[in-house]
Amino acid sequence: MPRMQEKLDEIMTLTQSLRKDYPTETNAFLGFLNKAESGKALAIRDKELINVALAVAAQCEWCIAFHVEQAVKSGADRDEIIEAGFMAVIMHGGPAYMYMTPLLDAIDEFLTETN
Repeated sequence: MPRMQEKLDEIMTLTQSLRKDYPTETNAFLGFLNKAESGKALAIRDKELINVALAVAAQCEWCIAFHVEQAVKSGADRDEIIEAGFMAVIMHGGPAYMYMTPLLDAIDEFLTETN
C-alpha cells in the first residue's frame, strides 16, 4: 500500500475509534469542520490549496495526505499544489520546506491514481 494512503487509513481508524469512545467531542469537531468548509466565497479547490499550505506549515503528514488527495479530487494540478506548499515555506521557513517531501509523495500517489 502506498505510504500516503496509509496516512488516510490511519485518519479513518482514528476517527472511528474516537467516534466510538468520544462521540460528542468527535462529532462536534467534524460538524465544525463541515460548517467551516461550507462557505460559498471560495471554491473547494481553493480551500483545499489553502489547507495544503496550512498542512505543510503545521508539519502534519496526515493533513498533507488528506488535503492533497482532496485538492487533486477538486481539480488542482501538481504545480498549484506545490505552489501552495511553497506559500507555507515562505511563512514557516526551513521546517516547512522539509515537509515538501511528504507533499511530493502525496501528489505523486494521488495524481497517479486519478490519471
